[in-house]
Amino acid sequence: MHSTKRITSGFLILGMMAAAPLAFAQQTTPTDGQQSPPGSTQDAAAQSQSSGGQGLSWADLDTDGNGNLSKTEAQRHAGLAAVFADADTNGDNELTADEYRAFVEKQQSSATGQ
Repeated sequence: MHSTKRITSGFLILGMMAAAPLAFAQQTTPTDGQQSPPGSTQDAAAQSQSSGGQGLSWADLDTDGNGNLSKTEAQRHAGLAAVFADADTNGDNELTADEYRAFVEKQQSSATGQ
């Protein structure tokens, strides 16, 4: 039961951190000739950016397939980009799954006051 509280608190914190940049986002209207055809990669990238990267998995973000996320790869997810430096504990500009897991656990512990 206690573990479930910690996990829920952690997801709540991560969700708030991911959503915060969206509160300040402004939608721009493309000028004539700038609209990309539906289904294009530009359209998908724009959709991903406008949603702050929500719904993207680790594998979706890991474009080079090395199992880690570079700072550039993490930029596609607003929440992850915001905490990247804190989560990258060894400072090598590559976020491993273990580093991210440890960061989330630390955030959950501090959210529950432990």
